Amino acid sequence: MRNGPGNSGLIMDEPLLWEKGKKGRNGMSISASDVPEAPIADELCGEGPDFPDLSEVEVVRHYTRLSQWNFGVDTGMYPLGSCTMKYNPKINEKHAAAEVFTAAHPMLDDEYCQGTLRIIYELQNYLAEITGLDAVSVQPAAGAHGEMAGMLIFEAYHQSKGGKKRTKILMPDTAHGTNPASAALCGYKPVPIKTGTRGILKVDEIRELMDEETAGIMITNPNTLGLFEENIREIADIVHGKGGLVYGDGANMNAIMGIVDLKRCGVDVLHLNLHKTFSTPHGGGGPGAGPVCVVKELEKFLPTPRVEFDGSVYRTEGDRPDSIGRMHGFHGNYGVLIRAFSYILTMGAEYLKKASQYAVLNASYVKVKLKDYLHLPFDRPCMHEAVFSDKKQQEHKVSTLDMAKRLMDCGYHPPTIYFPLVVSGAIMIEPTETESLEELDVFIDVFRQIAAEAESDPELLHSSPHRFKVKRLDETQAARNPCLRG
Repeated sequence: MRNGPGNSGLIMDEPLLWEKGKKGRNGMSISASDVPEAPIADELCGEGPDFPDLSEVEVVRHYTRLSQWNFGVDTGMYPLGSCTMKYNPKINEKHAAAEVFTAAHPMLDDEYCQGTLRIIYELQNYLAEITGLDAVSVQPAAGAHGEMAGMLIFEAYHQSKGGKKRTKILMPDTAHGTNPASAALCGYKPVPIKTGTRGILKVDEIRELMDEETAGIMITNPNTLGLFEENIREIADIVHGKGGLVYGDGANMNAIMGIVDLKRCGVDVLHLNLHKTFSTPHGGGGPGAGPVCVVKELEKFLPTPRVEFDGSVYRTEGDRPDSIGRMHGFHGNYGVLIRAFSYILTMGAEYLKKASQYAVLNASYVKVKLKDYLHLPFDRPCMHEAVFSDKKQQEHKVSTLDMAKRLMDCGYHPPTIYFPLVVSGAIMIEPTETESLEELDVFIDVFRQIAAEAESDPELLHSSPHRFKVKRLDETQAARNPCLRG
């Protein structure tokens, strides 16, 4: 096993930032104000902020030290299942940081930002080509935002058809967690669908539940068990036969990019997570981008404005009376769009497809190498991720959480745990395409050794992690009574 980042050598206790400093210290010099003072009503005044008095070097050293304790995909493998935490090429960061993009004012008239609009227009076309769908809006700011846009498009479509209002959405238990929330936010009642014994949806259950009060289905494919919903075409036919629409959650596109045509699968609306599949660093709360892609019949409902090209000039076109309206200010999260555009151009069709093939190969390799050590609830070909459970370790009173904490001692960020909920004690591992065979072998060996420790020394796992500034938390109390300073 190996030490995690920032854990070698002597570690001294680091005081909280509010415990540092002395009264009268100052880390900056502010010029005298040339603005006349104005009276402020007493009710608008209060106690000053509780800031410590610190020198510049104290502040710099504190935050630099914190950054060295942090973990990111640039410091180690990040096998966070269902979130595609893959390495993001630095060339895409360089392009997004170019002054020609960062200095462009978002309120410029179209004639002064033709380059900006061309990138958005061509990105729309690339994403349509990659998914097999017909039209794209890049406005949504993240995956859940794209889901909401999709549900608003569902509603606009059904309103345009008239008839009885549809109030329900079919919701598999292997959908991403934001799907039912997005549907409910748009006024739909999620109707749960249980996974079959093979880890995928049962066609007969869809046929039984789909009716004229149901707007459609939200289906994640590959699903959160890492399995391809091989009945997707038949399911889509059933939904369409009752006048419904099929929403595809494209968060797991990293497994099928360049391989699967979603339109031919029967998908009508799809969102993509550019901050997962297409090269923007993912995590830390953003920023992201969740473009929504649709079939031709639904194009008129897409968010506005969209970028159009008449053969000579690019322009933002917002005169669409059937549109669900604006979802974002200006051009969307433009820096994320540039990264995705750069990634697509750099990779090309051949290597986008290879990225998916290697992602599936790596996950399959991990699955085969660990299935004798961890319980595998669905022992069948997986896609981008493999889902295990702690069933074998429970015999020794060792849980998924214990193994995840022990992985931290060994230098790895833990995988996703306890999700999807359909697997008790789930351990969801997504190695992505960017990890080498040698790195995977070390990770597998570490997990095998942890499985051995679960038998020989369970207390070691119960008390993990041991090599970090923060020991194991009471996570319930941490959530209810968080410490927000320091």
